[in-house]
Amino acid sequence: MSKRNSQASKQAARERIRVQQEAERRREKRKRSILVGASILGVLAIAGGVSYAVVQNNKPDYWDGAKDKKLVKPANTTGANGTTVVVGKASAKKTLKLYEDPRCPICASFEQAVGPTVEKDLKDGKYKVQFVGATFLDNSFPGEGSRNAMSALGAALNVSPDAFLAYKKALYSTGNHPAEQDDKFKDDSYLLKIANEVPELKKSAAFKKAVEDGTYDRWALEMSDAFSDNEDKVEGTPALVMNGKQLKGADGRNAPMTPEEFNKAVDAEIKS
Repeated sequence: MSKRNSQASKQAARERIRVQQEAERRREKRKRSILVGASILGVLAIAGGVSYAVVQNNKPDYWDGAKDKKLVKPANTTGANGTTVVVGKASAKKTLKLYEDPRCPICASFEQAVGPTVEKDLKDGKYKVQFVGATFLDNSFPGEGSRNAMSALGAALNVSPDAFLAYKKALYSTGNHPAEQDDKFKDDSYLLKIANEVPELKKSAAFKKAVEDGTYDRWALEMSDAFSDNEDKVEGTPALVMNGKQLKGADGRNAPMTPEEFNKAVDAEIKS
């Protein structure tokens, strides 16, 4: 090989190496640009996600907004805000106040054990029952089931007092009432499923629409306020009051939880 050819070969080899190195530098530059771009997008995505979460967390709670809804009072109620709910024969001279929270498991136990006795007494005209609804368990076990179930009870009361009593019984029944930490009553579909056990509600399109539309949501909040401001100094549920006196069971502290204890406490007040 001539010296000239040798020099040309070396020059060509150097040029190939230079071209390869330049190509490699361009590839590295593009890679860095992609990585930087991806990092920026990632940061923006995280920032956007955080911003979205902050916005969502700062959105007004639905039930806070429900305070401003138009108040629709269920039929079969009285009082300024429709929070006086009295069922039973008008001729009954005594009134038993019954304080209950839909999510309250002890209320469920009371209804399952003593409910049939109350039902019979109402039919016999032994006394009337004034129902006062509470929703404080939505704060104790964060959720909305107490308020949502209270709204559904308003829809049932709008159908009839009998439908209201039957629906309340179904809500508190062994097969339907959830544990207090389980917020199943927040779901309209679950409330409507339970309502199918009450013939008068099962066939009522108006009841179904009222539950789904939240027609009585504002009323549920008014009922909750009525419990909070009650004149009987009741702070928990279940609670029973007759003649302005809280009725207690054998332990002298809690509401009577058996038919025997209940009858004893009620009969004493009816005779007084």
